[in-house]
Amino acid sequence: MKAKANVRLRFSSEKHLDTTFQALSPEMKASTKRSKATLEKQGEFLVLSVEANDTVALRAALNAYLRWINSVVNVLSTLERAA
Repeated sequence: MKAKANVRLRFSSEKHLDTTFQALSPEMKASTKRSKATLEKQGEFLVLSVEANDTVALRAALNAYLRWINSVVNVLSTLERAA
C-alpha cells in the first residue's frame, strides 16, 4: 500500500458514535484489491484509516466512507428531530 489517510471525526454523543460504527462495521470486511479501510472508536472520536495502492483508489475509498458516515449522521439527526 502506497497511499494512506487517517480521519478523526468527533461525535457529539456516544449513541451516534456507536450507531455509526455499527452501521459501517460490515463494510470493514469488504476490502477491495486496491484499498483497505478500518474503523475504530477512540473516546468521542471515530477514526477512519484507509490504505490504498494509489491516490485515485485512496480518494475513492475516502469519499465512499465519508458519504456513508454523513448519511448515517443525517438519518440520526432526522430521527432526533422527529421524536
